[in-house]
Amino acid sequence: MLATLPPPLWPPVQARFAALGAPFVQEVAPSPLPLPRLLHFNAALGAELGLDAAWSRSAAALDRLAGNAAWPGYAPLASVYSGHQFGRWAGRLGDGRALLIAEIRNGHGQGMELQLKGAGPTPYSRGADGRAVLRSSIREYLCSEAMHALGVPTTRALTLVASPLPVIRESVETAAVVCRVAPSFVRFGHFEHYAQAGRVDALATLADHLIAAHHPELAGAPDRHARWLGEVIAGTARMIAYWQTLGFCHGVMNTDNFSILGLTLDYGPFGFMDAFRAHHVCNHSDHEGRYAYQAQPEIGQWNCARLLEACLPLLDGEPDGAREKAQALHAIYRETYNDTVMARWRAKLGLREARERDAALVNRLLALMQASRRDFTLGFRALAKIAVHDDAPAQEREHYADAGAFDRWTQDYRERLRAEGADDDARAARMNRVNPLYVLRNHLAQAAIDQAQSGDSAELTRLAAVLARPYDEQAGMQRYALPPAPGAPCVDVGCSS
Repeated sequence: MLATLPPPLWPPVQARFAALGAPFVQEVAPSPLPLPRLLHFNAALGAELGLDAAWSRSAAALDRLAGNAAWPGYAPLASVYSGHQFGRWAGRLGDGRALLIAEIRNGHGQGMELQLKGAGPTPYSRGADGRAVLRSSIREYLCSEAMHALGVPTTRALTLVASPLPVIRESVETAAVVCRVAPSFVRFGHFEHYAQAGRVDALATLADHLIAAHHPELAGAPDRHARWLGEVIAGTARMIAYWQTLGFCHGVMNTDNFSILGLTLDYGPFGFMDAFRAHHVCNHSDHEGRYAYQAQPEIGQWNCARLLEACLPLLDGEPDGAREKAQALHAIYRETYNDTVMARWRAKLGLREARERDAALVNRLLALMQASRRDFTLGFRALAKIAVHDDAPAQEREHYADAGAFDRWTQDYRERLRAEGADDDARAARMNRVNPLYVLRNHLAQAAIDQAQSGDSAELTRLAAVLARPYDEQAGMQRYALPPAPGAPCVDVGCSS
């Protein structure tokens, strides 16, 4: 008999998305996960949700987080959506291996959704098994929380549960389930689905649900849908500006993987760049490089255009008027992205004021980094050590193939800093708050995966703790800041990751 927890340890259900009913959601029973084992519990997130450590150790909690029992007062749900995958219309998709298991409020009164990824097939699995493997689940669990610690808008990860259940991908692997947490898991693809079906009523219902839940100040306003879409587009642009300035590549920027709240969603073949390369492609399944690093801003704008097309009926009853409003909303993306990305590049260089030539200064540095294959994360972190009032060559020049070109860039950088009266200590402190020392490099994730697959989760725990403080130098953890050793095998990631 499973342990029963006292009611106060179970945050009460406050269903909102579930209340929409059909056609938005469909009840689905999770598939039992044999011999589940809790590999990791995110204590910090648990505390935010009102779930303490004692709760995480209970048999009842494990059963619910493995998909073996329902959350009290809530029936598990899957939702339907469609979308564009690699630029092509893919038709109906939906939650093929994800189930919404609860809607609760956190300690700040914010509604949060709990979703199990890998809990078995749903009506939208398209013949697949609905499972996730331990390898990909560890990557998603670690990166969700690493991105949160970096300040990037993202879904979160509460628990990681493993099982000896065999799952066939490129080889036979074992199953795992991640409990993901977000204010909403609605995607651009939800709106594309109902637009394709000609369901204007469903578009309006879903939009008004999101407005009431996340933008209540707009509720009831005649222009609420246009203003809401403006918020969605701006949030998407800000998210991608964060990605670019951290060297993060998503890998599968399909419209069905884009959150309506501007959260980084669906961690599959992602990667933080080691050596900087503008055309870096992190997904070996992306043969055409559609989602390369340098392409991400434009793809984000393209995806917003698809969302606006789907929502044209919400903007105006007349097609010409709707298109005119959509064009104005589309322009929000570029303006927001440009402002946000330049503000972040300036912060990474320790600049407090905006100057006309700042973009050129950034682009020159990136070109030097690419020519020298300089590590993106460590290259920016090292800039804090360049003294403003010292004209001697910076030690960082050793990492650049054309040291003379880097010296000339350093001279211009110092002059730029002097122009705004920069102080070395204060500037270095500011820069170290935006230039991380630790990111989830693929070789670090793979080391944690390899150990976990052999039954040892100690490396997973250590790595999660390091990534929770990405900007702080941590004693004894120097190896977590290093790129892979020269000649080390490349860790390939694809859509099955």
